Amino acid sequence: MGKIFRLLGRHWKACLAIFALLLLQAWCDLSLPGYTSDIVDVGIQMGGIESTLPQTVRQDTLTALEWLMPEEDARLAEAAYTPADGQGLRTLAADKADRAALEEAFTTPDMVLYAMATGQSGTDAPGLDGAVAMINALGSGGQEETLRAGIQQQMAGVLGQMDQSTLDTMSSQAMLLVRLEYEAQGIAGQVQMHYLLFKGAQMLGLTLLLAACAVAVGFLASRTSAGIGRDLRQSVFKKVVSFSTAETDRFSTASLITRSTNDIQQIQMVCVILLRMVFYAPILGIGGVVRVAQTGSSLSWIIALAVAALLSVMGVLIAIAMPKFKVMQKKVDRLNLVSREILTGIMPIRAFSREKFEEDRFDGVNKDLMQTQLFTNRAMAGMMPFMTVIMNGTTLLIVWFGARAMDLGTMQVGGIIAFITYTMQIVMSFLMLTMVAIMLPRAGVAADRVFEVLETEPTIHDPAAPADTKNHVWTGRVEFDHVNFRYPGGDTDALEDITFTAEPGQTTAIIGATGCGKSTLLNLIPRFFDVTAGHVRLDGIDVRDLPQAELRALLGYVPQKGVLFSGTIDSNLKFGGPDITDETARKAAAIAQATDFIEAKPEGYESPIAQGGTNVSGGQKQRLSIARAIARNPKIYLFDDSFSALDFKTDVALRRALKKETGDATVIIVAQRISTVLHANQILVLEEGRIVGKGTHAQLMQSCPTYQEIARSQLSQKELGLGGE
Repeated sequence: MGKIFRLLGRHWKACLAIFALLLLQAWCDLSLPGYTSDIVDVGIQMGGIESTLPQTVRQDTLTALEWLMPEEDARLAEAAYTPADGQGLRTLAADKADRAALEEAFTTPDMVLYAMATGQSGTDAPGLDGAVAMINALGSGGQEETLRAGIQQQMAGVLGQMDQSTLDTMSSQAMLLVRLEYEAQGIAGQVQMHYLLFKGAQMLGLTLLLAACAVAVGFLASRTSAGIGRDLRQSVFKKVVSFSTAETDRFSTASLITRSTNDIQQIQMVCVILLRMVFYAPILGIGGVVRVAQTGSSLSWIIALAVAALLSVMGVLIAIAMPKFKVMQKKVDRLNLVSREILTGIMPIRAFSREKFEEDRFDGVNKDLMQTQLFTNRAMAGMMPFMTVIMNGTTLLIVWFGARAMDLGTMQVGGIIAFITYTMQIVMSFLMLTMVAIMLPRAGVAADRVFEVLETEPTIHDPAAPADTKNHVWTGRVEFDHVNFRYPGGDTDALEDITFTAEPGQTTAIIGATGCGKSTLLNLIPRFFDVTAGHVRLDGIDVRDLPQAELRALLGYVPQKGVLFSGTIDSNLKFGGPDITDETARKAAAIAQATDFIEAKPEGYESPIAQGGTNVSGGQKQRLSIARAIARNPKIYLFDDSFSALDFKTDVALRRALKKETGDATVIIVAQRISTVLHANQILVLEEGRIVGKGTHAQLMQSCPTYQEIARSQLSQKELGLGGE
């Protein structure tokens, strides 16, 4: 997982922006339940009244309330309202700083007046106007001050004996007095509708802000993860291209393809989830716990129980499923390997009637992967019922114990709704973390596999202090000086004490039995491998002291198996560089004896080439590969058995044209046929990695038994006596 977070760290600015947006989104998400609670408790049950302090009040009602207050509070209340208008209404004009003191001053008189108006004081219910009249009548008698002091002392004594829950209930009744006052003014419906519309507008604004944050987070997370995937694919591709054959063989082509596609896709997907869910879940969960703690509810133990149950289920699930996720990628590799082998070798499979065997082999690895996936999918599917039971059980507990709290008057309907919402948010946070915890191991394995490629250093690399060739004029002289080579992991040398010089303007041919090291020797010149001992020099400079790009720019290499790239014939001929002109490409095609079949095609040089060159024959593919090397006009030509698919007539014509056009270039040819090397200036005969013969055809026929054996197996006595073509 450290590697995935390291990848995210490269995009720290986007991650910080996402984190800030997630904080804002969580704040919106956690604020909405509070608004729901207010709408139910205040907007519906209390008629939109959220304060014991009326915004407008009739003069008679204010006089009655002031009579029930201490003198200091009465003076404060009198000063807080404007003079009565023509309808006898007074409007609150107090500053926000004075509202808290005013609400405290109005609470007890509101409760007393409401109790008198509704008959809760033990008398008949005279209504608000009747209660106001009764209090104002008491205030107009001769003993009003004594009576007022006695009533206030009695109220203080009663309030002192009440617990907090009873006081909270009485505070709600104080706000109901304000509702009665608004009903008496005929504005109760307007006040309630105004409150509901205001709160609804706030909720709508929060919802829109939440949606905007979610969209922005999704956009940034997708963009960031896509950038991570792009950079990883680019880095892996660049690294793989720099690999020598040893590194490619170590990983296998199928595994490298899987790591470049499936594994990086896993990393990209988990990065999106990390940015959108893993960062958000703790914020939402912790915020939900804080909000619940602020309510001071006695139901908090339900949340603790639900979280403990979720953690238990998550722990069991991770312990069971995690080992399977770690082996799944290896089985995907195996499936890709078998698929690639079957598709690549489809013709031999059909020729040997092995379709049923290969089908069974594919079916075996396919079912093996399927069993692992079924296990993990069943584990995930088995998790959902447990999560559903926990969530529904939590809701049931909240409703059950919340109803009892409502009956005792310690909670209201809106509070229970908000508590359920907060609980579900907390539970969903842990549920999201559970889902991610299942996915992270697989992504961690994928990251390890990708970084294994990225952290592998190629055995072939540019020199730290390259040779100074700024003013060097290249001639193309190739020298092997006591060269030994052993393949990585090999027990014996594939080449031993190879010493020869290939001069410019001459052709050096290499011949020998299959597996004697001919292609290996040729591959040491462009540094597809590095020598184990000795030196390979180009114009006296060791090839290991040259940058790879500079070295290979001097070479025209034609591999043993012709390789073409999807595109056109023209694009393949110009593959050597952008400086190759149409004239150069067509001249190279003529030298390679490819003009006839190219011009015979309806689209000529613009004829399409399928992937791998599957729409041209083997001989045509070889000729195009040779033409591609010739078009580069190199100093050194390397032909690795590149004439094997050509008929004798084309072979002779091509070599004659090549000799005429190559001029002062060095030509090194690996061949199996004597006819291809017959007129070379120098022929090297290899046997089990050693040079057992060196010279011209005539010299070797005199001195090298190995060459004589090869020549007699391919040419007649008459042909061996020929001196020319």
